[in-house]
Amino acid sequence: MSSGAEPPLSGTSGPGGRDTAAVRPAARAESTGRTGPDTGDVVEGTVMHKSPEPELRLFVFHHSGGSRLTYRDWPAHFPADWEVRTPDAPGRGPRDERPALADAGALIAYFLRTLEPRLTGPFAFFGHSLGGLVAYELTRRLVDSGRTAPVWLGISARGTLQPGGDRPQRHLLSDAELRRELAAMGGTAPSALNHPELWELFAPTIRADLRLGETWCSEPLAAPLPVPLSVFGGTADHVAPPHRLDGWAAASEHYFGLRLFDGGHFYFQGRLPEVARRIREDVRRALLLSPGLRTVR
Repeated sequence: MSSGAEPPLSGTSGPGGRDTAAVRPAARAESTGRTGPDTGDVVEGTVMHKSPEPELRLFVFHHSGGSRLTYRDWPAHFPADWEVRTPDAPGRGPRDERPALADAGALIAYFLRTLEPRLTGPFAFFGHSLGGLVAYELTRRLVDSGRTAPVWLGISARGTLQPGGDRPQRHLLSDAELRRELAAMGGTAPSALNHPELWELFAPTIRADLRLGETWCSEPLAAPLPVPLSVFGGTADHVAPPHRLDGWAAASEHYFGLRLFDGGHFYFQGRLPEVARRIREDVRRALLLSPGLRTVR
């Protein structure tokens, strides 16, 4: 099965999705980063707008070793009356000195706690690779506890959670082997992987995320989720190849299908308008199955 672990994107972002150069904010988007006074939680994300009642909130969860900076251009590709949030796991960014969480339960509890005030009205989850697991487990927790669930769930580039079998153990590789593996997986600039100071700074977060994704265990579903589900992937993805995405069909009462795009693990690079359009279409379709909710454009 897919490990759900992958390197951060290249470009202006170094390992962990943290910029090594100045960041130009996306049009119509603003980046926030606030530390809660009591809990120490960092509540952050790229936000399209801050209307008190957006038509829809879309939460986009990042991949292993990544952060919201990888997805900072996403909000501009969605309707202006959507609130698009890209929350970070702990240990992201130069100001966040907390270690990355290596326990799945703790990570899900963190997101439930920090996002709870915004899980109101119509909202949807989309997660890429490790972020797909986060989105899936958050949905399960909300459904199992009888709380408001997302109107739609999007899982990207992550194989199904099958028990047993051989799992990759990339988090146990030596530094040299791990850098070669990340380079082969694509998405990371060689200059970032080969920079000694950058690697020393970001390697602990990358390894913690890899370990989390490669050791993640999930109880089998007692029944398919009532939440509409779409699965996204790249036709040439060797980390989560299309045939390993098929198993998600049994996870939802309303499976919308597999959305494949030309490309590898980071298929959305260069195809963001197309991917965002597919997400918008599937969210609108999901809302038709949720009587009483407002129509989302």
